[in-house]
Amino acid sequence: MQKITKFFKEIRGELKRVTWPDRKQVINSTVVVLVTVLISATFLYIVDIGLQQLLSLLL
Repeated sequence: MQKITKFFKEIRGELKRVTWPDRKQVINSTVVVLVTVLISATFLYIVDIGLQQLLSLLL
């Protein structure tokens, strides 16, 4: 039981040392992720349409 108590006290101590991002940083990171996903999805869509066209020409 003492090991469990010590474990949770150490967790609390570690969490106090963590530097949490502020709201602006979270919003900026979210925007970066969404833009990256949108660009990747658009690129994959264009590649998919191109390969579909190429395959239809071959068959």
